[in-house]
Amino acid sequence: MERASNVPESVARTADPVPANDYDRFAERYSAESENNLVNAYYARPAMLALAGDVAGRRILDAGCGSGPLSAALRERGAVVTGIDASAGMLALARRRLGDDAALHLVDLSDRLPFADGAFDDVVASLVLHYLEDWGPALAELRRVLRPGGRLIASVDHPFVAYAIQDPRPDYFATTSYTFDWTFNGQSFPMRFWRKPLHAMTDAFTTAGFRISVISEPQPDPAARELFPEGFHDLSTKTCFLFFVVEVPPSATGSDG
Repeated sequence: MERASNVPESVARTADPVPANDYDRFAERYSAESENNLVNAYYARPAMLALAGDVAGRRILDAGCGSGPLSAALRERGAVVTGIDASAGMLALARRRLGDDAALHLVDLSDRLPFADGAFDDVVASLVLHYLEDWGPALAELRRVLRPGGRLIASVDHPFVAYAIQDPRPDYFATTSYTFDWTFNGQSFPMRFWRKPLHAMTDAFTTAGFRISVISEPQPDPAARELFPEGFHDLSTKTCFLFFVVEVPPSATGSDG
């Protein structure tokens, strides 16, 4: 799902070790908040779509599809989209958006994916991986379900932001968790994320067998300048998320065989 770590305007750090990331508790509120806001609608989603490029006819897995805004945008561009998410509440909203015939599955990225090897041309994982301490098993599964030459397009909290701003710690190179409260209509919900240094991210991709094609720090959609003048300036001058395009190497009979 588009699990942005700073969607709500009111976000506070907490040390409370209660169970976190229960999207079923606030699915409706999260979906409404992220539908047209600056960070998701005018930054994260447009950047993912730009990196995906021409997707007409491509089989795409939306890993962590949430209520389905990115799936819908990809489908409008001609892609054949399958969505997975660990939240039944979010999937119910996605089905309402995409229709009863949409291919949606209740799946956690820590589990084996219910798809055949090479089933997809692309995987999109928008603001999902930073919820995982160990990216290895999830990346191995995503690579398995991609065809040779297929792409994983992913976005995560920028490691510099996670280290220096969201939850400052003395050791940038450590992989550690931190928890924030997201607040909707005065009610707080704990959200836990894992902070990794950049080299740990790139190492995870290459260890899983991907080749890194693009590392991007995009600008927000210019249309947001008038809609969110103050936020647009901040997002245009301060880093927020980091975007990757990584590829499964072609088979031995492919272009580099």
